[in-house]
Amino acid sequence: MGDGVVFLMYHELETAGRPLCEEGAGYARYVVGAEDFKQHLSHLRSGGLRGVPVGEALKNDGGDAVAHRVCITFDDGCETDLLFAAPALEDAGFGATFYVTVGHLNRRGYMSESQLHELSDAGFDIGSHSLTHSYLHDLEDGRVREEVAGSKERLEQLTGRRVAHFSCPGGRWDSRVARLAREAGYESVATSAVGVNTRATDPFRLSRVAVTRGTTVQEVLRVSRGEGLAARRARVAVLDVAKRVLGNSIYERLRTAALGGE
Repeated sequence: MGDGVVFLMYHELETAGRPLCEEGAGYARYVVGAEDFKQHLSHLRSGGLRGVPVGEALKNDGGDAVAHRVCITFDDGCETDLLFAAPALEDAGFGATFYVTVGHLNRRGYMSESQLHELSDAGFDIGSHSLTHSYLHDLEDGRVREEVAGSKERLEQLTGRRVAHFSCPGGRWDSRVARLAREAGYESVATSAVGVNTRATDPFRLSRVAVTRGTTVQEVLRVSRGEGLAARRARVAVLDVAKRVLGNSIYERLRTAALGGE
């Protein structure tokens, strides 16, 4: 992977008058304004960074240092991926990987199957974000295999192109997910752990940095250069411990209550 690449994780983009795909403060925290996203791309480009999809970021060509490339990723498959993110990326000359949840297709606010095909035809990389967005930790082996392998098969049917990359819903990664993804023919698995992905990084346990509401252009540029990640890593580590101790359902209830009781 060269000397290292930071993977940025986006979700839905927001525009005035357009309702979000989901309700609740926990979801809205990960929504970034469409105009803010354009500014992020502009700052990255002027700062000397080139946005690339996962496959290109994984290439171990030794050519680019962490300060020259950043991997742009989106989770869930929101309609704004096609309507707002794709044109902004094209204007910036950036590539990206869109991790799509198959079960979200054709739902309000999410892409339709034809829109997914359009996004793929535009040259953007399509990855899988599972079938149903269930937390894989909570599922039996057979269900995990279906979420991982079944989603790959369905997305390949819809796009007519190979799907090589998977991202874990909620960032819930374990060795079982990595093993089943490898068996299914994926080339990588992305988590929500914070860090820079280097040549030594296991491609089936990639780190990403979440870009949330209110993240400034300066902060996006800093983290894309691998700066200031220690504090973020510590916060995520604490949350990961809480998820393991409490279990996903209890953790999510407490998190929702803390963010506003919605």
